[in-house]
Amino acid sequence: MHPDSPDQDDAAASTPDEGAARHADLVSRLERCLTAGESPTPALLSELLASLHALEREAESLRLRYEALFNAVPDPVSILDADGRVLDLNRAGMNAYRMPREDIVGKLVHVINPDLPPNHMGPVLEALARDETYVVEVSNMRGDGSRFPVEVHSANFHDGPHHHVIAVARDLSLRQEAELNYQALLAAIDKGVLFQGFDGRPLSANPAGYRILGIDDSLDIAASLRFDDWLVIDHRGYPISFRDLPPLRSLATGEIVESTLLGLYHHRRKQLTWISATSVPQFHPGASKPHQVISLFSDVTELKRDSSLFLRAQALARIGGWEWDGGRRRLYLTDEALRIIGRRDDPPLNLDDVMEQIAETHRKPVEDAIESVIRDGGAFDLEVQVVRPDGERHWARLIGQSEGRAPMSTRLTGTLQDITQRRQIEEALRSQARTDPLTGLFNRDGILGELERRLGDGAPGTTVIYVDLDRFKLVNDLLGHAAGDHLLVNAARRLERCVGDAGLLSRFGGDEFLVVTDQRAGAGMAELLAERITRAFSDSFRYAGEEFTITTSVGLARHPEHARTVQQLVNNADAAMYAAKRKGRNTWQVFNPELAQQQHDRVQIEAQLRRALDNGEFRLVYQPLVALADGRVRTAEALIRWHNPTLGDIAPDHFISHAETTGDIVHIGAWVIETACRQMAAWRAAGLALERVAVNVSYRQFLTEDLVQTIARALRDHGLPGSALELEFTERVLIEDAPDTLNTFEALRALGVVLTIDDFGEGYSALNYLRRLPIHGLKLAHSFLQGVPANPSDVAICQAVAGMARGLGLDVVAEGVESPAQRDFLLGLGIGTGQGFLFSPGLEPDGFTAYLRQAGLRPPETPETDHA
Repeated sequence: MHPDSPDQDDAAASTPDEGAARHADLVSRLERCLTAGESPTPALLSELLASLHALEREAESLRLRYEALFNAVPDPVSILDADGRVLDLNRAGMNAYRMPREDIVGKLVHVINPDLPPNHMGPVLEALARDETYVVEVSNMRGDGSRFPVEVHSANFHDGPHHHVIAVARDLSLRQEAELNYQALLAAIDKGVLFQGFDGRPLSANPAGYRILGIDDSLDIAASLRFDDWLVIDHRGYPISFRDLPPLRSLATGEIVESTLLGLYHHRRKQLTWISATSVPQFHPGASKPHQVISLFSDVTELKRDSSLFLRAQALARIGGWEWDGGRRRLYLTDEALRIIGRRDDPPLNLDDVMEQIAETHRKPVEDAIESVIRDGGAFDLEVQVVRPDGERHWARLIGQSEGRAPMSTRLTGTLQDITQRRQIEEALRSQARTDPLTGLFNRDGILGELERRLGDGAPGTTVIYVDLDRFKLVNDLLGHAAGDHLLVNAARRLERCVGDAGLLSRFGGDEFLVVTDQRAGAGMAELLAERITRAFSDSFRYAGEEFTITTSVGLARHPEHARTVQQLVNNADAAMYAAKRKGRNTWQVFNPELAQQQHDRVQIEAQLRRALDNGEFRLVYQPLVALADGRVRTAEALIRWHNPTLGDIAPDHFISHAETTGDIVHIGAWVIETACRQMAAWRAAGLALERVAVNVSYRQFLTEDLVQTIARALRDHGLPGSALELEFTERVLIEDAPDTLNTFEALRALGVVLTIDDFGEGYSALNYLRRLPIHGLKLAHSFLQGVPANPSDVAICQAVAGMARGLGLDVVAEGVESPAQRDFLLGLGIGTGQGFLFSPGLEPDGFTAYLRQAGLRPPETPETDHA
């Protein structure tokens, strides 16, 4: 190596700033050489070139890191310019707004928030100019028009010389739901709840709080609770200053002040109310001082009537007292303490007797605490589970301290408080946040938390089983949401019986369920559960006298074999589930590398598909539909072909389903209709009186409102009657959006368009629609024709379809005719029209024109029968 050559290892090890400085120095040396009229040395040029390559690699590395970080953020993140135009959007934003990227990026932010005023960027830019973060709560919009609340944080984002705004949108849906549940809980409980600020000023109270304090709930709480209007006394009757009130003590110390008995005397009303209050400080995340305090209190006025007030107040608060005299080995318990441990009729004689009633998992900490207090003095405060003699378990707060300050004191005193209700409320709130309200199963957050915990604990072979109910949307649409909810609840019960104790079951969302299991439940348990689940749905469901069958598609992914993170595990199980659907549903599939490749291929196809129409990558070929008797052409079917410069020729079977999934099929389908009508008009202008041209229409096009307008415009623009166009659609159209199907078909029939069911019999055969909808004909599926005339089953199906169509007055076209034997068989059934390679493949327009001139046209049949 030349001594002046750049050291690649040193260049790679330098920081970006060092690399830039090194490059600037080399450029300066080059300029000095050129200025002096000297030729730069090869070593200098080589070093400069190596430096340039290093800077290019660093720039590419920075770009990749930016994209990775940008898309790793789980919340939608947008980069905006000063006008509010979206310059970039991360993957979470695409998922949240459910719109194609091109519908958002490059557009004003109004596309996801149409309610924003024209000058909405003014306050944002003013705040950012002050080097502040701008925060606002708004409702953003998804691609389907639905709204969801978000909290948007906007901050400065400097991209070199450019100054942009970065906006992070946090979905508030769950928080708002939690707030509503919280407000409902406050309104329902019979205990008073008072909120006070950091200075003790009252902020709000629940209805029970207003009632206990004798305040009209229409009045302002701060004005009604002025300290000067009240005299506050302790349980002995001594006045208490404002700073000594439990809420103020809690704010000052940052600790909970529990079960304090207070007398509240209102000067004007001349009314004394006794309450038992507990004050709990509240902290902002990371704060060392509380920002507010919450006090829970009960009205204990009735307990002040006799000398046993304090004991009775303790009983109301479920607090009992206890004393242990170690010297005499004597234990004393108040009535409330005996009630808590369930021993009123059989008081324990010593401490060991009580210790036997403490749950085994809590016994050792209690023994250690008592031993420590006896030896060193001090106190202890523990929450333990107490087992009553009847086996019932209660939660109790056990507090104890040594009677004297001297070490080795043998006298202990304390309290025992029943906190079962509080623990139940806490557990109920935790459960509510993790539970699906309809089925009572874990919800999405609950199961993901459990899955995260299992992966963290290293549970062997943790497996996610993704379950989707096949054709659930059909039941929901046809029978209503009540039937859908009924189905979900009953499906959940079946799944519970399948899973049992072998795993955790959740409703993951909509009609999707998730099961988490691992090898502790047994080797091969995941596969066994998948098989149980698919078998469990073989029995039909009933609702309101209707009987229907719902099957399941199930996908499995195992950690760490198939994925190492929670999200990857769920995504891969989801991919396996969709593979099961593609296999015909009612089955299960384990994730494998081939599915991973399919996912990669799908992403590639969908990415190229979005630009294919604009890039002119589609074309139509035309396959003749001929009279089987003489081979003369009757009509033509337009077939789409796609050639992509990167992926090459892609078969329709590979990209149509992706286009339906992404929604691109709507724009592609409109292009097919317009192009086929233009070609039909050209043939007619050339003197070729072709009866009509047929195009395939996706169910997604039927779900849009402008299909009829698109067809009417294409016919009008090219001067064609409606009878010159035939629409072929699969049976999925008949069940996908049932309430609007009839209206759409009637509008198309009014245009005179011919309507034909394609691939009849391969999907869900909605025979009811054959007599209700204005359908002209059926296309016998190619799969049924392959076995004729040798296969008796295929022969029987073809005979049944032909007979049914004849009885309903519908035309029948056979597709996929490949042999003279098939043609003769069809003629014997009375089927007069067919298409297939026996006659011609799909042809380019010029080739089809030549075929027409050679084969001739079959005159249209007259009069045409109205099959409506």
